Amino acid sequence: MSLVITVAQQKGGSGKTSLAAHLSVAWANPSYASGSQAWAPLKVIALDLDPQESLIKWFAVREAQASGGGMLEVRRASGWRLSGELLRARREAEVVVLDLPPGTEVPHQAFRNADIVIVPLQLSPMDLWATAPTVNMARQAGTHPLLVLNRVPARARLNDAVIAEAQTAEWPMARAMLGNRTSFAESLMTGRGITESQPSSLAAAEMRLLAREVMSDARAFAAAA
Repeated sequence: MSLVITVAQQKGGSGKTSLAAHLSVAWANPSYASGSQAWAPLKVIALDLDPQESLIKWFAVREAQASGGGMLEVRRASGWRLSGELLRARREAEVVVLDLPPGTEVPHQAFRNADIVIVPLQLSPMDLWATAPTVNMARQAGTHPLLVLNRVPARARLNDAVIAEAQTAEWPMARAMLGNRTSFAESLMTGRGITESQPSSLAAAEMRLLAREVMSDARAFAAAA
């Protein structure tokens, strides 16, 4: 059975779609990794539920540039037809990534059917306060939320304060975190992921570590279900 990984955050501008794209690439096309960071490619289907269709637009650029191979596909989906699209994707792929729109009006099945819910969190009070509803929706659906610190500045006292408050709330947090790097956005402009465009960069190393951690957790949660 395929794994379902939902990427969600109530607040817009959290880097949710960017994270969904980079992780999907890392799982589907790990050919640029080496040594302990290498793994076998996985067939990935990402479902874009956001009306802005940013993930769809990125994938159109990817196809036009002939980037990657046939292990990654992005499809449109919507709340009223998600059940059917999700069922079909699970039959065809090893990993299904759901990129949800911001806000709380999201399909319940996107949480209920997920093996893990990835919640990107930028280190600001507004992002922190907006995270609670997403974590609560995941828990109410009986799935496992995992916070991912995103766009983390190199040094700022606010970092420690936000992390401490998230830990006080007992929100599960990924060990891997992503720095505040323009290279993440630059790679998406060319229809690629950071692990393809700059495989030797620190940004790519961060993404590979996160991809491995998320996949390990998702498999563990699925096995325990």
